[in-house]
Amino acid sequence: MIVLDLFAGPGGWSHALAVLGVREIGLEWDEWACKTRAAQGQLTIRTDVAMYPVWPLLGKTTGLIASPPCQAWSMAGKRLGLLDQPLVHQAVADLATGRDTRELLLADCRDERSLLAAEPMRYLHALNQHGQPEWVAMEEVPDVLPLWRQYAAILRSWGFSVWTGILNAADYGVPQTRRRAILLASRTRTAEPPQPTHAKAAEPESLFGPGRAQWVSMAQALGWGATDRPVPTVCAGGGPGGGPEPFPSGSRKTLTDARDRGTWKPQSAIVLQSRREGAGWSARHGTRKNRPADAPAPTFAGEAHRWSWSLRSNNQANATVRRSDEPAGTLFFGHRANECVWVAEPAPSDASGERPTPEPIRITAQEAGLLQTFPANYLWAGNKGQQFSQIGNAVPPRLAAHLLAPHLRVPLDPDDFTLAA
Repeated sequence: MIVLDLFAGPGGWSHALAVLGVREIGLEWDEWACKTRAAQGQLTIRTDVAMYPVWPLLGKTTGLIASPPCQAWSMAGKRLGLLDQPLVHQAVADLATGRDTRELLLADCRDERSLLAAEPMRYLHALNQHGQPEWVAMEEVPDVLPLWRQYAAILRSWGFSVWTGILNAADYGVPQTRRRAILLASRTRTAEPPQPTHAKAAEPESLFGPGRAQWVSMAQALGWGATDRPVPTVCAGGGPGGGPEPFPSGSRKTLTDARDRGTWKPQSAIVLQSRREGAGWSARHGTRKNRPADAPAPTFAGEAHRWSWSLRSNNQANATVRRSDEPAGTLFFGHRANECVWVAEPAPSDASGERPTPEPIRITAQEAGLLQTFPANYLWAGNKGQQFSQIGNAVPPRLAAHLLAPHLRVPLDPDDFTLAA
């Protein structure tokens, strides 16, 4: 008996299952996600989920997981999936009766990825003929909730107990306010959402229920500690999909070593101004005023405590900006405007004096992975752009574990998910 993971990605569900002591088979098409999975030892069939035959799985599947690609529906994209939604609903209704009208409907879709959200029903219909799977767990962006409700009605007619709704990953110890549409279904137990373990403000235990810890902050997840304000990890050098860095190109190791010795000098508006021309730079960053042109930039060791860091989700005017003592907003990557960067401002306790503000620093793949609750030693394949794409599209393993543990009848120990690097 196997757990089948459709659109398995880099292993968000898979890592959760591994922590819970369960192996699964993931179906995934993306080359770099498959390589990431292989580096973790996760069993993977590289295939197009829309083309893979269901018959090899009949009589062998105890659980089905599905997180269809969200690009067609996400607010980070053009959201053509919303326009294609009637076609997707039609595909689900047809597949639930054994009619395959996907090719006909796909011709009318504005985004060919939209119809992938109907693929789980093809598997579910075939497996249901054999009384399987025992349970189902599916996840997508919030706008897919109406589609999950259609799935729920069909699954209930087949004898499943089903729950659908929106869950916030921060309520389950993920350092990110990532809201997702969830479907949980079971033939053997009442389907219901897991009990939240965290809240925006800590709640003490009472007669009415167990207490909740405060939401996990980015600083906690990254191991920054409660009092120090370190400069985020330096990510040097550009690369395919990663874009240019605000620091000189070169070896990341060289910069890291210098930083550890306390001799590396961070780039500042004043230093960079001498390398740039035009009024646009002065308009954005100000002028040197009375500071000598040859004044050195402050050292890392001397300035690290002076800045309070926040994570900005993109380059747009309405970008989500969260302080490091808060959870991150939803992490998504891809288009340059959607890149996440650390931005600094003087610490409240040390706001006096004139000092250059450090340049924004791009979040690293390891930092992004930690904010998704992947372990620090998770091996990400590909260049920076490919890694960020995998991370942004992944299910946070800690959230996945909360969703899966009741179906697997396995107790969940939150300590199994180490957040700090």
